[in-house]
Amino acid sequence: MRHAMVEAEVGDDVYAEDPTVRVLEERVAGLFGHEAALFMPTGSMANVLAVRSLVAPGQEVLCEARAHIARAELGAHGAISGITMRTWRDPRGQVDLTAVQEMYAPDMGPFFVRTAAISVENTHNFAGGTVLPLADLVALRAWADEVGVAVHLDGARVWNAHVATGTPLTAYGAVADVLAVCLSKGLGAPVGSLMIGGRDAIEEARVWRKRLGGGMRQVGILAAAGLHALDHHVERLADDHDHARLLAQACGVDPAAVDTNIVVVDRDDAADFVARAAEAGVRLSAVGPRAVRLVTHLDVSREQAERAAAVLSRL
Repeated sequence: MRHAMVEAEVGDDVYAEDPTVRVLEERVAGLFGHEAALFMPTGSMANVLAVRSLVAPGQEVLCEARAHIARAELGAHGAISGITMRTWRDPRGQVDLTAVQEMYAPDMGPFFVRTAAISVENTHNFAGGTVLPLADLVALRAWADEVGVAVHLDGARVWNAHVATGTPLTAYGAVADVLAVCLSKGLGAPVGSLMIGGRDAIEEARVWRKRLGGGMRQVGILAAAGLHALDHHVERLADDHDHARLLAQACGVDPAAVDTNIVVVDRDDAADFVARAAEAGVRLSAVGPRAVRLVTHLDVSREQAERAAAVLSRL
């Protein structure tokens, strides 16, 4: 990957003149069956601009209560885009179409917030890397079309869903008006996400990317890392999924409930447990007062996963 970065042909991406970035954008858009894509420095920026393309200031987006856009983007959608959110809750972060239908607010005049979009996250980070079944996404898409609302897919880890289920990326692309996908998580690139959608939405997002300080110059060196990741690091995500199930078993979590590369462990002493694991050489994250998150990735070998499992089992 670093060799590919060194060898990358570059240009000025602010003017859409970086050839390596353009190859990456065209390739990723094609993978999901959309017209265009825009390379961004972070997944949060990709989500903010993707949702903004669907929801005007003063309108709302509906999402699951632990969705990344609601919990882990520091209120950017309200602070920057002037939109509000309402949420449903599902223990595995799934689409609850009945709840969505009950929450949905059409244009009811000047006294009520209008629902403009529904956002879904696949895989769902804080629900433990769970996969949203394609059938549920297709049903949501069909209903959204009926009532005239848009669908945003936070697909930061959609590559994991693709590998875990064999679902084509184009099938995931078909259920969303816009998507955000990440190259710097399971795929192992150092930086970068993409917003994917129609050509008009992407051109508007290009303006907003610059407006928010995300215009980048000779960034083909980073796009080359993403291209290398797509060539070499997608199918190997299955290894991460195997390692996650190994760690789950060590922590007393049913491995069959682990869809991909994330394990969430319920602990009354989450912060203390993380500290004790660190002392034993295993780095975890507390993502709540009672929740510990374990994430496997390409820098964790099978041997290291087995060593971590032994430590966690003892703790």
